Amino acid sequence: MNCRLSTSAGRLQRLGMLRLAGKAALLVLLAISTSYGKAQTRMAQPQHVRNIVLVHGAWADGSSWDKVIPLLEQKGYHVTAVHLPFTTLAEDAAAVKRTLALEDGPVLLVGHSYGGAVITEAGDDPKVVGLVYVAAFAPDLGQSAGDLNNEYPAPPGDKEFRPDTQGFLKMTDKGIAEDFAQDLPASETKILAAIQGQISGPNELGAKVTSAAWRSKPTFYIVADHDRMIAPKLEEKLAEQMHAKTIHIASSHVVMLSHPVQVADFVASAAGKL
Repeated sequence: MNCRLSTSAGRLQRLGMLRLAGKAALLVLLAISTSYGKAQTRMAQPQHVRNIVLVHGAWADGSSWDKVIPLLEQKGYHVTAVHLPFTTLAEDAAAVKRTLALEDGPVLLVGHSYGGAVITEAGDDPKVVGLVYVAAFAPDLGQSAGDLNNEYPAPPGDKEFRPDTQGFLKMTDKGIAEDFAQDLPASETKILAAIQGQISGPNELGAKVTSAAWRSKPTFYIVADHDRMIAPKLEEKLAEQMHAKTIHIASSHVVMLSHPVQVADFVASAAGKL
């Protein structure tokens, strides 16, 4: 009798263990299935652009983006500011392409002023998935920044160019303070005047683009309504010509220095749409 009871108890114990093992296996399978489903969902979601490359304009360098860079980084973007050699348009575009080659994925390319001509030329790189023009030139194939500028009455800043014997242009301190960055404090305009680079009139501003990347890629534009270096009406025309998503900011030419939060938000919004 005791032997039978012992055998029955053993069978019940083994049955209970089998049931527990079955439940555990089912839970493991459910966990794996759930994790796989979540992974599949993550893979199916579009991945927004995380790399942003900034290209400065004439009479400036990469530091002209120093107020925008930390704001974009706080939003989780990987940001790189290019330094143009200021020799020829072709060499400026080559400098941008060297930077693009080091990026680990798709890039939103941003250009200010003459930098717009540079990103128009360099933006045909396959890593570039969108272009942002910040108070910038956007020449069409066979056009130069200078050609575009000549379509409208000369802006006030044009009177403040001082060429050297080789055609490289510098701006007067007065031009920087009153026309280039008239909405910045004197402490900042003095620094801009001190660090400005010389740009080649014939080989950069006068150089015609051989590629117009904006014709095949999404574009975004910031019009600086108080610009005294590029006519705001020209900026509006270029934005319309490109069918660019456009905003207006009541700013001088250096909109990224006087309104960095608005510029950073617009660039981030552009990246989020790609």
